[in-house]
Amino acid sequence: MTIVNCPNCQKQVEWAPTSLFRPFCSKTCQLVDLGEWADEMKSIPCGANKDQETIKIPDLDIEDIEAMLSEQSEGFFKE
Repeated sequence: MTIVNCPNCQKQVEWAPTSLFRPFCSKTCQLVDLGEWADEMKSIPCGANKDQETIKIPDLDIEDIEAMLSEQSEGFFKE
């Protein structure tokens, strides 16, 4: 049996399917944690320009886009 500490109140919680709010001990602790994320009291640190460093947006003009679309099969835009 695995026991973890509730991230909010540090109460010990059994890590099992019967522990509905794991890793939290209760719905209250789960909601307190969610509220802290919503209020931006908690965050995942990242570099200031991390998205700009990893995402390269292609330099396309309307003609390039139209050419790419014309190469698609007839059913491309259908669900």
